[in-house]
Amino acid sequence: METTATIRGAIARYLQEHGLTINQFAKISKINSGSLSGILNGNRPMLTNQLDQITSCIGFREGHFYDKYIFECIFHTTPDWRRLGAFLERCAELDKLNCLQLAARMAMENITYAPMLFELAESFYNEKKYNAATALYECVAESEKFRHSERLALCHYRLFLQRLSDNQESNWQAVVLFEPYIERLDEQYQLPAYIELINVSGSLGQWDKIDYLAVKMGSKAMTIYQNHKSGYQGNHPLILYILYSYLARENSCGERGDYEQALSYIRLYESPDWIIDPTEDECRVINQFSEWAEANRYLHSILAGDYNVLPNYVKYIESREDEIFVALCHIVLAANRHRLKVDYILERFKMYLTYKPQKNQISNINVHVTLNQYTRLLAELGIYYLNAKQYDCGLSYILDSLEYSIRIKSDNGMLRCMGIFEQFQQYASEETQKRYNDFIRDVQKLSVYAWSPLV
Repeated sequence: METTATIRGAIARYLQEHGLTINQFAKISKINSGSLSGILNGNRPMLTNQLDQITSCIGFREGHFYDKYIFECIFHTTPDWRRLGAFLERCAELDKLNCLQLAARMAMENITYAPMLFELAESFYNEKKYNAATALYECVAESEKFRHSERLALCHYRLFLQRLSDNQESNWQAVVLFEPYIERLDEQYQLPAYIELINVSGSLGQWDKIDYLAVKMGSKAMTIYQNHKSGYQGNHPLILYILYSYLARENSCGERGDYEQALSYIRLYESPDWIIDPTEDECRVINQFSEWAEANRYLHSILAGDYNVLPNYVKYIESREDEIFVALCHIVLAANRHRLKVDYILERFKMYLTYKPQKNQISNINVHVTLNQYTRLLAELGIYYLNAKQYDCGLSYILDSLEYSIRIKSDNGMLRCMGIFEQFQQYASEETQKRYNDFIRDVQKLSVYAWSPLV
């Protein structure tokens, strides 16, 4: 006799307790009586939609029997993709990720299901069902970990994108896991993947790695552009990746203080005369890089100590809202480096000193880059006001930067802020000191490193 521990047993018990015949229950559940009889007798496989109808009639929540359904109705024999696929889709709809992952892993015992699971993962990804897609990508990737397939590489690329977060430590781990697979990607995914790796490396301050990645990306994009431009199927024009490689190397040089070399890269992307008969999309890219070239010339001049260009730089960014945040980050840095007074600039653009997502003519700015820049801006503002002996204001900005450093798990950011605070701690109010102590407890809980008070 069927036990109530099974789905069929639960149905049989419900019929018995409510004095219903199969025909009566068939009318209530709107399932054909012959199909229902076959299901109860174990002669007919139960479909996912039939299970949902039965579950609703019995009075249980949606997906109540899904864990049992995996073993009783899908894998009791060789699984049928029609039933398995429908079940996985329904799991994604109900966010039953444990059931989805269990069924997918059991299916991958038969490697022939890998292509179908991968295509379903892509469908979930395109529908923005990212958690469900990630679960399937992980299953496919694990099953193909010893295979050199483009499908495996694309799984790892999708997983890399989903693993990125505000946490710098986990972002670095995501880079390490993904980077070995980038060369196996198709061109349309490989070039955007390089930009993602460059952006994450930039947020981590890995300037040598940026150079390495930018050279590879620029070389690959130029080869495709020269040989078979018309066959490229990416979402952005190929010239974007070529020009971006120069921009990335320019930024890397600027961060290391090599402003002359940075200017040489600006010359490579400000007027790319090798682009013949540009399309409308290409013109938009060219115009954006031309604007960046002008802005970055001002920027490097200021950082190098040429203060005379500052009024022109301010005038330039006034009409270009997308440039203001980045400009402020570097203006305050230059002010601290060369002891400049920029209060009038900070007052004029004070509404841009709060965090918000950034964009440009081409796309949105990478959120990890923006978070890292904002964390640094807060620290530089703190130093600026501390140098001006406005201690309360300065320490407040330092603690704001510490808060964001904790959020993104930036070891360097946390150490820097704690060191500055300890240096000026004697000027802290009781409330500011309490806030600092609260943050220190948060830092210690992270166990990012063995912390001891700085003296």
